[in-house]
Amino acid sequence: MTDNAVTPIPPSVWRNPWHFLAFGFGSGTLPKAPGTWGSLVALPFMPLWQMLPDWGYWLMLGVTMLFGFWLCGKVADDLRVHDHEGIVWDEMVGMWITLWLAPAGWQWLLLGFLVFRLFDILKPWPIRWIDRHVHGGVGIMLDDVLAGVFAWLSMQLIIWSFT
Repeated sequence: MTDNAVTPIPPSVWRNPWHFLAFGFGSGTLPKAPGTWGSLVALPFMPLWQMLPDWGYWLMLGVTMLFGFWLCGKVADDLRVHDHEGIVWDEMVGMWITLWLAPAGWQWLLLGFLVFRLFDILKPWPIRWIDRHVHGGVGIMLDDVLAGVFAWLSMQLIIWSFT
């Protein structure tokens, strides 16, 4: 849930490196569906992440998630907006969670993207509750982390069923 339906894109996105990162390297500034664009920006990282050993991927997820708690909270505080829709670091991490252990190939990236966006948009319980009741950087991140976990479980079921 965002509380900024008409909040303009701050010019600081292009001047402040923390804002630039939180806005998904600028993808969160696009006028329609910034969460979708942020999710897409996560995909080019996947060939690199898939080269990591399992423990390395886990470490990357832990670091990007913990960093995201701080980053999203800092940028939201800087902008004085609880969860600016342009902050998409959380979607990027949610995508990386979704695609952990997915086979290589564009078909799996596309499927993971679609499944993650479905959970992120529909926000089934408890994702919607967290989105509405947990605030700050943890709240910004946690609903997308949980959507990523739901999408990861769905992906693993699909992979197990079809491979």
